[in-house]
Amino acid sequence: MLSIFGVASTGVNFYRTSLDAIANNVANLNTVRPPNEVAVQRQVVVGSANPSPAPAFVGTGGVVGAGVSFRVEYGSSPEGRLVFEPDHPLADESGYVRYPGIDLSQEMTDMVIAQRGYQANLAVVQRATEAYQAALQLGR
Repeated sequence: MLSIFGVASTGVNFYRTSLDAIANNVANLNTVRPPNEVAVQRQVVVGSANPSPAPAFVGTGGVVGAGVSFRVEYGSSPEGRLVFEPDHPLADESGYVRYPGIDLSQEMTDMVIAQRGYQANLAVVQRATEAYQAALQLGR
């Protein structure tokens, strides 16, 4: 029963890290760079299932990443978007600046998915706590 808490906590941590990366992406949506520099890259949190074959009562399972935290990958479009803004202080002689290639609608979709995953894992913890407390009440 205690392994439920361990598995659910890995899910909570994964989705919390995902929400942090999404917030960072949205915050940098309008970050401007000169055209000769690399645009701000989109962050994506990558996790995988824990492949450990150990028995469930040992407390294994859940989501694992590289090391203590989950692996954050960066987008594959360092070029971003070139936008013609001749009045911008970072514009080159042609009047272009570089914006990140981050799509706000994709970030909002990912945010809803991560939020629901976070809530689902917290609900598992809550239900497990209620079941554990009910089991303790039987002993009285």
